[in-house]
Amino acid sequence: MAAKNQFRTLAADRRRHERIALELTSLPTAAGREQRVQAYLDQWLADRSRSLIWRRDGDGNLLVNSKRRPTNRTPPLLITAHLDHPAFVVSRIIDDRTIEAEFRGGVHDPYFDAARVEFHDAADQVVKGRIESLAQISKTRLFKVATVRLSKRLPALSIGDIGRWAFPAPALTGKGRDRLLKTHACDDLAAAAAALCAFDRIRKRRGMEHVGLLFTVAEEVGFIGAIGAATNGLVKKNARLVCLENSRSFPESPIGDGPIVRVGDRMTVFSPGLTNEISDLMMTYAADHSTFRWQRKLMAGGACEATAFSAFGFQSTCLCLPLGNYHNMQAIDEVQAGHRPAKVGREFVSIEDYHGLIEMLEITAAGLDRKLGATPLEARLRSLRDRHHVVLS
Repeated sequence: MAAKNQFRTLAADRRRHERIALELTSLPTAAGREQRVQAYLDQWLADRSRSLIWRRDGDGNLLVNSKRRPTNRTPPLLITAHLDHPAFVVSRIIDDRTIEAEFRGGVHDPYFDAARVEFHDAADQVVKGRIESLAQISKTRLFKVATVRLSKRLPALSIGDIGRWAFPAPALTGKGRDRLLKTHACDDLAAAAAALCAFDRIRKRRGMEHVGLLFTVAEEVGFIGAIGAATNGLVKKNARLVCLENSRSFPESPIGDGPIVRVGDRMTVFSPGLTNEISDLMMTYAADHSTFRWQRKLMAGGACEATAFSAFGFQSTCLCLPLGNYHNMQAIDEVQAGHRPAKVGREFVSIEDYHGLIEMLEITAAGLDRKLGATPLEARLRSLRDRHHVVLS
């Protein structure tokens, strides 16, 4: 008989978690211009002000903790996600129908060709346009700069306003295990949504006072927020960071096969002890709960904040959602091979993977610091040793 699932989510909770994902991933955001997402978090925190405390550092990173003091000396466990996504930021207004906008993030040049975009002013009025040209990074230019011809005269656009690719509204599509969240910015706002949902459940459990949230800024342009949090004292040196990501899906890491314990990225492998402890927890849990899906993969298609925190001496690892249309680029391999034209599209993740990531975070928080004897890996290694020892003797 399968073990009782203490992390089971009711249908009403699942609907609420999906609503939060739709809301958060629909918000315009860019590196250094995360204010709309910050405002969403401020309201979420205000609704929980009786039980939570929080503070921001000079970079805009947000640390959230329980007001209840930990009952033991368990090191902090921080669920971490970044609040930006590759996007445009208005850098120059040429005339009442033409602007220049920096692109802060990594997208291949062909995807900019005559692409449709939209810009949001401070009052959330939207004006659409089309890219006319693209200037490259240079000694005097930190970012690519797009010249955009607007479809109508400027509303109240100002320097610093956010632009993004023009897409249909976010939506949930498909049925059953094939349901997808298709939206402007899964990376990393779908993970931030999962962090909020999981933490809302985790913080109500006794003994979880050491678990907190860390939301960082400007990840897409060089881990600026993470490096700040690692060096300015916001994060305690003994903290363990479980960094959340949306990572490009490959055939060996398919969308819909579950959230991923990410072993490393294109730059490093993450803290092996922490990664292996979480993997052991997932193996044990999956053995008792046949409907739970998860994967363990390297995911070398990009870089992750776990690399940045590891570089500054922190224990860190990553859990991620396998992502379609990474950075809004459709069919990256086919485009690079010259087999089809470049076209931007909504990012997408599996809704079941999203719910699985929330569950994975609960399992990690509840089980990471319990010492219950040999881990599954230790048990398998002992069994392997004993079996071969008999043969050799």
